[in-house]
Amino acid sequence: MRKASVFLTAAAALLLAAGPADAKGCLKGAAVGGVGGHFVGHGHAVAGAAIGCAVGHHRAKVAARNAAPAKH
Repeated sequence: MRKASVFLTAAAALLLAAGPADAKGCLKGAAVGGVGGHFVGHGHAVAGAAIGCAVGHHRAKVAARNAAPAKH
């Protein structure tokens, strides 16, 4: 399980260091995921935060796309 945690942390660091990006939803998702991961297992907080960031960013992107006016 330790290898998976290290892998997810490294993957998240690479994604975040890829360059400037719009991080809407990431902080909120990371906070929720980190707390959830902490309660599931004390070693899972980092993995929960990384996954929560990805999910939060995705949800914010979908919401922004749905709120945009349709182009004809």
